[in-house]
Amino acid sequence: MKYLSILTTRLAFCAALATTTVAYAEPNNVTFPEDLEALELYTTVTRGNVFENVYTSREALDAIQAGEEIPDRTQIVLEIFRDDELWRLFVMEKGEGWGEEYDEASRTDDWQFQWYWPDGTINMEENTARCRSCHMSREDRNYMFTYNDARRAE
Repeated sequence: MKYLSILTTRLAFCAALATTTVAYAEPNNVTFPEDLEALELYTTVTRGNVFENVYTSREALDAIQAGEEIPDRTQIVLEIFRDDELWRLFVMEKGEGWGEEYDEASRTDDWQFQWYWPDGTINMEENTARCRSCHMSREDRNYMFTYNDARRAE
């Protein structure tokens, strides 16, 4: 009977581990930038030993500066360097109807987010739900933390 109790406890523990949900990268519509060179660097953000070059298209910058809607298929790309070495890329991309894939409480209009390694593979360890949650605070700036930089870009 003692062994049955131990076995039952272990099985319950394993079942709990198996059903624990850990939020990591999610499959979505965001794509790795096909041609980063075609995008325009519009700001650089520095945080200690990390700096981020932020890129988007000329079309997106023109729309932002004109106070117009940012076009679908726009990408905002953060090329993130740590100790002067390319570490990873963060991409937010907008697509028609993409927001409908999320409940209203976690929607960032039609923007979706993804983390990539420099080789273009998805960084599965990053929690993209956290990205949406944080970017929701920037609704008045088209969900961008660098919106004002984009408005001032040349």
